[in-house]
Amino acid sequence: EKHSCVIFTSSDYRPDGRAGCLQLNFKRNRKVNQSFFIFYTSRPEGMSISSDEVNFLVYRYLQESGFSHSAFTFGIESHISQSNINGALVPPAALISIIQKGLQYVEAEVSINEDGTLFDGRPIESLSLIDAVMPDVVQTRQQAYRDKMAQQQAAASAPASAAGGSITGNAKNGENTANGEENGAHALASDNPITFCMTLMFRNEGTLLATGSYDGFARIWTKDGNLASTLGQHKGPIFALKWNKKGNFILSAGVDKTTIIWDAHTGEAKQQFPFHSAPALDVDWQSNNTFASCSTDMCIHVCKLGQDRPIKTFQGHTNEVNAIKWDPTGNLLASCSDDMTLKIWSMKQDSCVHDLQAHSKEIYTIKWSPTGPGTNNPSANLMLASASFDSTVRLWDVDRGICIHTLTKHQEPVYSVAFSPDGRHLASGSFDKCVHIWNTQTGALVHSYRGTGGIFEVCWNAAGDKVGASASDGSVCVLDLRK
Repeated sequence: EKHSCVIFTSSDYRPDGRAGCLQLNFKRNRKVNQSFFIFYTSRPEGMSISSDEVNFLVYRYLQESGFSHSAFTFGIESHISQSNINGALVPPAALISIIQKGLQYVEAEVSINEDGTLFDGRPIESLSLIDAVMPDVVQTRQQAYRDKMAQQQAAASAPASAAGGSITGNAKNGENTANGEENGAHALASDNPITFCMTLMFRNEGTLLATGSYDGFARIWTKDGNLASTLGQHKGPIFALKWNKKGNFILSAGVDKTTIIWDAHTGEAKQQFPFHSAPALDVDWQSNNTFASCSTDMCIHVCKLGQDRPIKTFQGHTNEVNAIKWDPTGNLLASCSDDMTLKIWSMKQDSCVHDLQAHSKEIYTIKWSPTGPGTNNPSANLMLASASFDSTVRLWDVDRGICIHTLTKHQEPVYSVAFSPDGRHLASGSFDKCVHIWNTQTGALVHSYRGTGGIFEVCWNAAGDKVGASASDGSVCVLDLRK
Protein backbone atom coordinates (compact mmCIF):
# COMPACT_ATOMS: atom_id res chain seq x y z
CA GLU A 1 0.00 0.00 0.00
CA LYS A 2 2.90 2.36 0.68
CA HIS A 3 5.48 2.32 -2.05
CA SER A 4 8.04 5.12 -1.79
CA CYS A 5 9.42 6.45 -5.06
CA VAL A 6 12.38 8.83 -5.15
CA ILE A 7 12.06 11.39 -7.94
CA PHE A 8 15.14 13.29 -9.12
CA THR A 9 14.31 16.75 -10.41
CA SER A 10 17.74 18.34 -10.81
CA SER A 11 20.66 17.29 -12.98
CA ASP A 12 23.07 20.15 -12.27
CA TYR A 13 26.64 19.50 -11.19
CA ARG A 14 28.74 21.86 -9.13
CA PRO A 15 31.86 23.33 -10.78
CA ASP A 16 34.03 20.78 -8.94
CA GLY A 17 32.16 17.91 -10.62
CA ARG A 18 30.24 16.78 -7.55
CA ALA A 19 26.52 16.33 -7.64
CA GLY A 20 24.35 19.42 -7.35
CA CYS A 21 21.40 19.81 -5.03
CA LEU A 22 18.63 17.26 -5.54
CA GLN A 23 14.99 17.89 -4.77
CA LEU A 24 13.30 14.72 -3.50
CA ASN A 25 9.58 14.09 -3.74
CA PHE A 26 8.02 11.01 -2.14
CA LYS A 27 4.86 9.58 -3.65
CA ARG A 28 2.90 6.79 -2.02
CA ASN A 29 1.40 4.19 -4.32
CA ARG A 30 -0.15 0.76 -3.96
CA LYS A 31 0.80 -2.90 -4.23
CA VAL A 32 4.01 -3.07 -2.24
CA ASN A 33 5.65 -1.94 0.95
CA GLN A 34 9.18 -1.26 -0.22
CA SER A 35 11.52 1.72 -0.38
CA PHE A 36 14.48 2.22 -2.65
CA PHE A 37 17.12 4.95 -2.66
CA ILE A 38 19.54 6.01 -5.39
CA PHE A 39 22.76 7.80 -4.40
CA TYR A 40 25.40 9.49 -6.52
CA THR A 41 27.91 12.00 -5.27
CA SER A 42 30.72 12.46 -7.74
CA ARG A 43 31.37 12.33 -11.47
CA PRO A 44 34.59 10.66 -12.60
CA GLU A 45 36.28 12.03 -15.71
CA GLY A 46 34.62 10.74 -18.86
CA MET A 47 31.39 9.81 -17.07
CA SER A 48 28.12 11.68 -16.79
CA ILE A 49 24.91 10.90 -14.97
CA SER A 50 21.76 12.88 -15.62
CA SER A 51 18.55 12.85 -13.62
CA ASP A 52 16.70 11.85 -16.79
CA GLU A 53 18.79 8.69 -17.02
CA VAL A 54 18.35 7.79 -13.35
CA ASN A 55 14.62 8.48 -13.54
CA PHE A 56 14.27 6.32 -16.65
CA LEU A 57 16.03 3.36 -15.03
CA VAL A 58 13.85 3.68 -11.92
CA TYR A 59 10.77 3.92 -14.16
CA ARG A 60 11.78 0.75 -16.01
CA TYR A 61 12.49 -1.03 -12.71
CA LEU A 62 8.94 -0.27 -11.53
CA GLN A 63 7.46 -1.47 -14.83
CA GLU A 64 9.48 -4.68 -14.84
CA SER A 65 8.56 -5.41 -11.24
CA GLY A 66 4.86 -5.20 -12.05
CA PHE A 67 4.25 -1.91 -10.22
CA SER A 68 2.44 -0.40 -13.19
CA HIS A 69 0.52 2.21 -11.19
CA SER A 70 3.65 3.37 -9.40
CA ALA A 71 5.47 3.48 -12.75
CA PHE A 72 2.67 5.54 -14.28
CA THR A 73 2.71 8.10 -11.46
CA PHE A 74 6.49 8.24 -11.43
CA GLY A 75 6.63 8.65 -15.22
CA ILE A 76 4.19 11.57 -15.18
CA GLU A 77 5.89 13.50 -12.38
CA SER A 78 9.45 12.91 -13.60
CA HIS A 79 8.50 13.73 -17.24
CA ILE A 80 9.77 10.44 -18.67
CA SER A 81 7.93 11.09 -21.95
CA GLN A 82 9.99 14.26 -22.49
CA SER A 83 13.37 12.53 -22.22
CA ASN A 84 15.29 11.61 -25.36
CA ILE A 85 16.20 8.10 -24.12
CA ASN A 86 15.40 5.28 -26.56
CA GLY A 87 13.83 2.70 -24.27
CA ALA A 88 14.11 -0.03 -26.91
CA LEU A 89 17.89 0.03 -26.50
CA VAL A 90 17.83 -0.36 -22.71
CA PRO A 91 18.00 -4.06 -21.69
CA PRO A 92 15.74 -5.56 -19.00
CA ALA A 93 16.88 -5.27 -15.36
CA ALA A 94 19.23 -2.42 -16.27
CA LEU A 95 18.97 -0.72 -12.88
CA ILE A 96 19.76 -3.89 -10.96
CA SER A 97 22.60 -4.64 -13.37
CA ILE A 98 24.30 -1.27 -12.82
CA ILE A 99 23.82 -1.53 -9.04
CA GLN A 100 25.31 -5.01 -9.12
CA LYS A 101 28.33 -3.78 -11.08
CA GLY A 102 28.82 -0.94 -8.61
CA LEU A 103 28.69 -3.40 -5.72
CA GLN A 104 31.27 -5.61 -7.41
CA TYR A 105 33.49 -2.53 -7.88
CA VAL A 106 33.31 -1.75 -4.16
CA GLU A 107 34.13 -5.39 -3.35
CA ALA A 108 37.15 -5.08 -5.65
CA GLU A 109 38.23 -1.99 -3.73
CA VAL A 110 38.07 -3.92 -0.48
CA SER A 111 40.24 -6.66 -2.01
CA ILE A 112 43.09 -4.34 -3.04
CA ASN A 113 45.94 -3.10 -0.85
CA GLU A 114 47.01 0.53 -0.83
CA ASP A 115 49.94 -0.36 -3.13
CA GLY A 116 47.61 -1.88 -5.71
CA THR A 117 48.34 -5.53 -4.91
CA LEU A 118 45.61 -8.04 -4.10
CA PHE A 119 44.98 -9.49 -0.69
CA ASP A 120 45.91 -13.16 -0.38
CA GLY A 121 42.29 -14.16 0.16
CA ARG A 122 38.73 -12.88 0.06
CA PRO A 123 38.20 -10.22 2.74
CA ILE A 124 35.32 -11.40 4.85
CA GLU A 125 31.88 -12.00 3.29
CA SER A 126 30.31 -10.36 0.25
CA LEU A 127 29.12 -6.82 0.81
CA SER A 128 25.44 -6.04 1.07
CA LEU A 129 24.03 -3.14 -0.91
CA ILE A 130 23.69 -1.03 2.24
CA ASP A 131 27.29 -1.83 3.28
CA ALA A 132 28.49 -0.61 -0.09
CA VAL A 133 27.05 2.90 0.37
CA MET A 134 28.17 3.33 3.98
CA PRO A 135 31.12 5.71 4.47
CA ASP A 136 34.59 4.28 5.08
CA VAL A 137 33.43 0.76 4.25
CA VAL A 138 36.62 0.00 2.30
CA GLN A 139 38.97 1.00 5.12
CA THR A 140 36.84 -0.78 7.75
CA ARG A 141 36.66 -4.07 5.83
CA GLN A 142 40.35 -3.97 4.90
CA GLN A 143 41.40 -3.36 8.49
CA ALA A 144 39.15 -6.15 9.72
CA TYR A 145 40.76 -8.50 7.21
CA ARG A 146 44.26 -7.45 8.26
CA ASP A 147 43.37 -8.14 11.90
CA LYS A 148 41.98 -11.54 10.99
CA MET A 149 45.10 -12.45 9.03
CA ALA A 150 47.35 -11.31 11.90
CA GLN A 151 45.44 -13.50 14.37
CA GLN A 152 45.69 -16.52 12.09
CA GLN A 153 49.43 -16.00 11.60
CA ALA A 154 49.98 -15.64 15.36
CA ALA A 155 48.00 -18.80 16.08
CA ALA A 156 49.89 -20.74 13.41
CA SER A 157 53.37 -19.58 14.52
CA ALA A 158 52.89 -20.45 18.22
CA PRO A 159 52.83 -24.26 17.88
CA ALA A 160 55.53 -24.12 15.22
CA SER A 161 57.93 -22.29 17.59
CA ALA A 162 57.24 -24.70 20.44
CA ALA A 163 57.83 -27.81 18.32
CA GLY A 164 60.63 -26.31 16.28
CA GLY A 165 59.15 -27.99 13.19
CA SER A 166 57.03 -27.35 10.12
CA ILE A 167 53.56 -25.71 10.31
CA THR A 168 52.33 -27.30 7.05
CA GLY A 169 49.95 -29.61 8.90
CA ASN A 170 48.37 -26.74 10.86
CA ALA A 171 48.04 -24.62 7.74
CA LYS A 172 46.20 -27.44 5.97
CA ASN A 173 43.79 -27.85 8.84
CA GLY A 174 43.18 -24.12 8.87
CA GLU A 175 42.26 -24.18 5.18
CA ASN A 176 39.75 -26.94 5.77
CA THR A 177 38.12 -24.98 8.57
CA ALA A 178 37.88 -21.83 6.50
CA ASN A 179 36.37 -23.66 3.55
CA GLY A 180 33.88 -25.37 5.80
CA GLU A 181 32.72 -22.02 7.16
CA GLU A 182 32.24 -20.60 3.67
CA ASN A 183 30.18 -23.53 2.34
CA GLY A 184 27.00 -23.67 4.43
CA ALA A 185 25.24 -27.01 3.93
CA HIS A 186 21.72 -25.59 3.87
CA ALA A 187 22.26 -22.08 2.53
CA LEU A 188 20.61 -21.31 -0.81
CA ALA A 189 23.48 -19.50 -2.52
CA SER A 190 23.95 -18.79 -6.23
CA ASP A 191 26.76 -17.26 -8.23
CA ASN A 192 24.89 -13.97 -8.52
CA PRO A 193 25.66 -11.62 -5.60
CA ILE A 194 22.32 -9.86 -6.02
CA THR A 195 19.45 -12.30 -6.51
CA PHE A 196 16.02 -11.10 -5.38
CA CYS A 197 13.71 -14.10 -5.05
CA MET A 198 10.23 -13.12 -6.25
CA THR A 199 8.41 -16.47 -6.26
CA LEU A 200 9.01 -19.99 -4.96
CA MET A 201 7.21 -23.32 -4.74
CA PHE A 202 7.96 -26.82 -3.42
CA ARG A 203 7.30 -29.89 -5.54
CA ASN A 204 4.34 -31.89 -4.20
CA GLU A 205 6.38 -34.39 -2.18
CA GLY A 206 8.64 -31.62 -0.85
CA THR A 207 11.98 -32.94 -2.15
CA LEU A 208 12.74 -30.03 -4.50
CA LEU A 209 12.22 -26.27 -4.24
CA ALA A 210 11.94 -24.03 -7.31
CA THR A 211 12.62 -20.29 -7.08
CA GLY A 212 12.19 -17.47 -9.58
CA SER A 213 14.28 -14.32 -9.23
CA TYR A 214 14.62 -10.74 -10.34
CA ASP A 215 17.79 -11.68 -12.25
CA GLY A 216 15.68 -13.65 -14.75
CA PHE A 217 16.81 -17.10 -13.59
CA ALA A 218 14.73 -19.90 -12.13
CA ARG A 219 16.59 -22.31 -9.87
CA ILE A 220 15.89 -25.78 -8.51
CA TRP A 221 17.22 -26.64 -5.04
CA THR A 222 17.46 -29.90 -3.13
CA LYS A 223 16.06 -30.23 0.38
CA ASP A 224 19.65 -29.95 1.67
CA GLY A 225 19.99 -26.47 0.14
CA ASN A 226 22.15 -27.49 -2.81
CA LEU A 227 21.59 -25.93 -6.23
CA ALA A 228 20.43 -28.68 -8.61
CA SER A 229 19.69 -26.68 -11.78
CA THR A 230 19.73 -23.12 -13.08
CA LEU A 231 17.07 -22.32 -15.66
CA GLY A 232 18.05 -19.35 -17.77
CA GLN A 233 16.00 -18.24 -20.75
CA HIS A 234 13.84 -15.40 -19.43
CA LYS A 235 15.07 -11.90 -20.23
CA GLY A 236 14.07 -10.15 -17.04
CA PRO A 237 12.42 -10.80 -13.65
CA ILE A 238 10.28 -13.90 -13.08
CA PHE A 239 6.93 -13.11 -11.47
CA ALA A 240 5.33 -16.55 -11.09
CA LEU A 241 6.46 -20.16 -10.98
CA LYS A 242 4.49 -23.42 -10.57
CA TRP A 243 5.23 -27.16 -10.53
CA ASN A 244 2.78 -29.39 -12.37
CA LYS A 245 1.06 -32.13 -10.37
CA LYS A 246 3.31 -34.86 -11.75
CA GLY A 247 6.41 -32.90 -10.72
CA ASN A 248 8.27 -33.30 -14.03
CA PHE A 249 7.66 -29.78 -15.37
CA ILE A 250 8.02 -26.24 -14.00
CA LEU A 251 6.08 -23.33 -15.45
CA SER A 252 7.36 -19.74 -15.20
CA ALA A 253 6.08 -16.29 -16.19
CA GLY A 254 8.22 -13.20 -16.67
CA VAL A 255 8.45 -9.54 -17.44
CA ASP A 256 9.73 -10.49 -20.91
CA LYS A 257 6.06 -11.22 -21.82
CA THR A 258 6.69 -14.97 -22.12
CA THR A 259 5.90 -18.14 -20.24
CA ILE A 260 8.21 -21.18 -20.28
CA ILE A 261 7.77 -24.87 -19.51
CA TRP A 262 10.99 -26.37 -18.09
CA ASP A 263 12.05 -29.99 -17.79
CA ALA A 264 12.68 -30.34 -14.04
CA HIS A 265 15.08 -33.26 -14.55
CA THR A 266 17.37 -31.77 -17.21
CA GLY A 267 16.81 -28.05 -16.54
CA GLU A 268 16.13 -27.47 -20.24
CA ALA A 269 13.36 -25.26 -21.61
CA LYS A 270 10.81 -27.54 -23.27
CA GLN A 271 8.89 -24.64 -24.87
CA GLN A 272 8.64 -20.87 -24.62
CA PHE A 273 5.26 -19.24 -25.24
CA PRO A 274 5.61 -15.62 -26.54
CA PHE A 275 1.92 -14.78 -26.78
CA HIS A 276 1.43 -11.89 -24.35
CA SER A 277 2.11 -8.29 -25.40
CA ALA A 278 3.06 -7.17 -21.86
CA PRO A 279 4.58 -8.75 -18.72
CA ALA A 280 3.04 -12.08 -17.68
CA LEU A 281 1.94 -11.87 -14.02
CA ASP A 282 0.61 -15.31 -13.11
CA VAL A 283 0.30 -18.90 -14.36
CA ASP A 284 -1.64 -21.97 -13.26
CA TRP A 285 -1.63 -25.57 -14.51
CA GLN A 286 -4.90 -27.08 -15.72
CA SER A 287 -3.29 -30.49 -16.28
CA ASN A 288 0.25 -31.84 -16.46
CA ASN A 289 0.82 -30.24 -19.88
CA THR A 290 -1.82 -27.50 -20.20
CA PHE A 291 -1.83 -24.17 -18.37
CA ALA A 292 -3.29 -20.66 -18.28
CA SER A 293 -1.39 -17.37 -18.08
CA CYS A 294 -2.45 -13.78 -17.43
CA SER A 295 -0.80 -10.45 -18.06
CA THR A 296 -0.91 -6.71 -17.76
CA ASP A 297 -2.11 -6.84 -21.41
CA MET A 298 -5.55 -7.78 -19.95
CA CYS A 299 -5.56 -11.15 -21.78
CA ILE A 300 -5.65 -14.73 -20.53
CA HIS A 301 -4.14 -17.46 -22.72
CA VAL A 302 -4.59 -21.20 -22.30
CA CYS A 303 -1.62 -23.03 -23.79
CA LYS A 304 -0.54 -26.64 -24.26
CA LEU A 305 2.92 -28.13 -24.54
CA GLY A 306 3.68 -28.84 -28.20
CA GLN A 307 1.17 -26.30 -29.56
CA ASP A 308 2.58 -23.23 -31.31
CA ARG A 309 -0.35 -20.96 -30.42
CA PRO A 310 -2.87 -20.68 -27.56
CA ILE A 311 -5.65 -23.24 -27.59
CA LYS A 312 -7.93 -20.63 -26.02
CA THR A 313 -7.79 -16.90 -25.33
CA PHE A 314 -10.10 -15.13 -22.90
CA GLN A 315 -10.68 -11.39 -23.21
CA GLY A 316 -13.00 -9.22 -21.17
CA HIS A 317 -10.99 -7.57 -18.41
CA THR A 318 -10.39 -3.83 -18.88
CA ASN A 319 -7.24 -3.59 -16.75
CA GLU A 320 -4.29 -5.80 -15.84
CA VAL A 321 -5.13 -9.33 -14.69
CA ASN A 322 -3.43 -9.99 -11.35
CA ALA A 323 -4.10 -13.67 -10.72
CA ILE A 324 -5.71 -16.77 -12.23
CA LYS A 325 -6.72 -20.09 -10.63
CA TRP A 326 -8.27 -23.30 -12.02
CA ASP A 327 -10.94 -24.92 -9.88
CA PRO A 328 -10.18 -28.39 -8.40
CA THR A 329 -11.64 -30.18 -11.46
CA GLY A 330 -9.83 -28.00 -14.00
CA ASN A 331 -13.13 -27.07 -15.68
CA LEU A 332 -13.47 -23.45 -14.53
CA LEU A 333 -10.84 -20.72 -14.49
CA ALA A 334 -11.18 -17.74 -12.15
CA SER A 335 -9.39 -14.43 -12.80
CA CYS A 336 -9.14 -11.19 -10.84
CA SER A 337 -8.13 -7.78 -12.08
CA ASP A 338 -7.40 -4.16 -11.34
CA ASP A 339 -10.72 -3.46 -13.10
CA MET A 340 -12.30 -4.54 -9.76
CA THR A 341 -14.01 -7.57 -11.28
CA LEU A 342 -13.76 -11.29 -10.76
CA LYS A 343 -14.52 -13.42 -13.82
CA ILE A 344 -15.21 -17.14 -14.25
CA TRP A 345 -14.27 -18.76 -17.57
CA SER A 346 -14.99 -22.11 -19.19
CA MET A 347 -13.15 -23.81 -22.05
CA LYS A 348 -16.58 -24.47 -23.57
CA GLN A 349 -17.26 -20.80 -24.40
CA ASP A 350 -15.43 -17.60 -25.30
CA SER A 351 -17.24 -15.17 -23.01
CA CYS A 352 -17.06 -15.43 -19.25
CA VAL A 353 -19.53 -17.65 -17.39
CA HIS A 354 -19.85 -15.10 -14.57
CA ASP A 355 -18.76 -11.46 -14.30
CA LEU A 356 -18.72 -10.85 -10.56
CA GLN A 357 -18.78 -7.16 -9.67
CA ALA A 358 -18.94 -6.21 -6.00
CA HIS A 359 -15.48 -5.00 -4.92
CA SER A 360 -14.89 -1.24 -4.98
CA LYS A 361 -11.13 -1.43 -5.56
CA GLU A 362 -8.59 -3.67 -7.27
CA ILE A 363 -8.73 -7.41 -6.54
CA TYR A 364 -5.29 -8.70 -5.59
CA THR A 365 -5.72 -12.46 -5.31
CA ILE A 366 -8.22 -15.33 -5.39
CA LYS A 367 -8.46 -18.88 -3.98
CA TRP A 368 -10.78 -21.83 -4.64
CA SER A 369 -12.00 -23.87 -1.68
CA PRO A 370 -10.80 -27.51 -1.42
CA THR A 371 -14.42 -28.66 -1.61
CA GLY A 372 -16.81 -30.15 -4.15
CA PRO A 373 -16.09 -32.68 -6.92
CA GLY A 374 -12.47 -33.70 -7.35
CA THR A 375 -11.48 -32.88 -3.74
CA ASN A 376 -11.24 -34.65 -0.39
CA ASN A 377 -14.48 -32.90 0.63
CA PRO A 378 -16.83 -33.80 -2.26
CA SER A 379 -20.08 -33.26 -0.32
CA ALA A 380 -19.30 -29.61 0.52
CA ASN A 381 -20.16 -26.77 -1.86
CA LEU A 382 -17.42 -25.22 -3.98
CA MET A 383 -16.58 -21.60 -3.05
CA LEU A 384 -14.24 -18.91 -4.30
CA ALA A 385 -12.57 -16.28 -2.09
CA SER A 386 -11.39 -12.91 -3.37
CA ALA A 387 -9.12 -10.41 -1.56
CA SER A 388 -9.21 -6.74 -2.48
CA PHE A 389 -7.60 -3.39 -1.81
CA ASP A 390 -11.04 -2.21 -0.64
CA SER A 391 -10.12 -4.00 2.65
CA THR A 392 -12.74 -6.71 2.22
CA VAL A 393 -12.77 -10.43 1.49
CA ARG A 394 -15.70 -11.91 -0.37
CA LEU A 395 -16.91 -15.51 -0.56
CA TRP A 396 -18.69 -16.51 -3.75
CA ASP A 397 -21.07 -19.29 -4.71
CA VAL A 398 -19.76 -19.85 -8.21
CA ASP A 399 -22.61 -22.12 -9.34
CA ARG A 400 -25.11 -19.33 -8.72
CA GLY A 401 -22.71 -16.49 -9.43
CA ILE A 402 -23.49 -14.61 -6.20
CA CYS A 403 -21.57 -13.29 -3.21
CA ILE A 404 -22.62 -15.24 -0.11
CA HIS A 405 -20.47 -13.44 2.50
CA THR A 406 -18.63 -10.13 2.70
CA LEU A 407 -15.93 -10.17 5.38
CA THR A 408 -15.32 -6.62 6.54
CA LYS A 409 -13.13 -6.55 9.68
CA HIS A 410 -9.89 -5.54 7.94
CA GLN A 411 -8.94 -1.84 7.82
CA GLU A 412 -6.34 -1.96 5.03
CA PRO A 413 -5.85 -3.81 1.70
CA VAL A 414 -6.05 -7.60 1.93
CA TYR A 415 -3.13 -9.38 0.28
CA SER A 416 -3.70 -13.06 1.00
CA VAL A 417 -6.42 -15.60 1.68
CA ALA A 418 -6.24 -19.35 2.31
CA PHE A 419 -8.84 -22.04 2.96
CA SER A 420 -8.36 -24.66 5.67
CA PRO A 421 -7.90 -28.21 4.33
CA ASP A 422 -11.55 -29.07 5.07
CA GLY A 423 -12.83 -25.78 3.61
CA ARG A 424 -14.67 -24.83 6.80
CA HIS A 425 -12.46 -21.85 7.63
CA LEU A 426 -10.71 -19.09 5.73
CA ALA A 427 -7.61 -17.18 6.84
CA SER A 428 -7.02 -13.65 5.57
CA GLY A 429 -4.00 -11.37 5.93
CA SER A 430 -4.01 -7.62 5.50
CA PHE A 431 -1.69 -4.63 5.58
CA ASP A 432 -3.49 -3.64 8.80
CA LYS A 433 -1.18 -6.23 10.49
CA CYS A 434 -4.12 -8.55 11.25
CA VAL A 435 -4.77 -12.20 10.49
CA HIS A 436 -8.44 -13.11 10.72
CA ILE A 437 -9.92 -16.60 10.71
CA TRP A 438 -13.48 -16.85 9.38
CA ASN A 439 -16.20 -19.49 9.37
CA THR A 440 -16.95 -20.01 5.68
CA GLN A 441 -20.51 -21.23 6.31
CA THR A 442 -21.67 -18.31 8.44
CA GLY A 443 -19.12 -15.61 7.60
CA ALA A 444 -18.46 -15.12 11.32
CA LEU A 445 -15.04 -14.07 12.65
CA VAL A 446 -13.77 -16.86 14.92
CA HIS A 447 -10.13 -15.91 15.58
CA SER A 448 -8.05 -12.76 15.20
CA TYR A 449 -4.35 -12.01 15.59
CA ARG A 450 -2.46 -8.72 15.31
CA GLY A 451 1.19 -8.85 14.29
CA THR A 452 3.98 -6.31 14.05
CA GLY A 453 3.89 -5.72 10.29
CA GLY A 454 1.57 -5.80 7.31
CA ILE A 455 0.56 -9.39 6.49
CA PHE A 456 1.40 -10.46 2.94
CA GLU A 457 0.92 -14.23 3.03
CA VAL A 458 -1.10 -16.74 5.05
CA CYS A 459 -1.22 -20.54 4.80
CA TRP A 460 -2.56 -23.58 6.70
CA ASN A 461 -0.79 -26.72 7.84
CA ALA A 462 -2.06 -30.10 6.59
CA ALA A 463 -3.91 -30.83 9.86
CA GLY A 464 -5.82 -27.56 9.66
CA ASP A 465 -5.04 -26.49 13.21
CA LYS A 466 -2.26 -23.97 12.56
CA VAL A 467 -1.91 -20.90 10.32
CA GLY A 468 1.38 -19.39 9.23
CA ALA A 469 1.71 -15.71 8.32
CA SER A 470 4.56 -13.59 6.98
CA ALA A 471 4.76 -9.85 7.59
CA SER A 472 6.36 -6.80 6.01
CA ASP A 473 8.78 -6.32 8.92
CA GLY A 474 10.35 -9.73 8.23
CA SER A 475 8.55 -11.55 11.03
CA VAL A 476 6.86 -14.92 10.56
CA CYS A 477 4.25 -16.16 13.03
CA VAL A 478 2.47 -19.49 13.48
CA LEU A 479 -0.98 -19.36 15.07
CA ASP A 480 -2.14 -22.44 16.99
CA LEU A 481 -5.91 -22.44 16.66
CA ARG A 482 -6.32 -25.18 19.27
CA LYS A 483 -5.54 -22.71 22.05
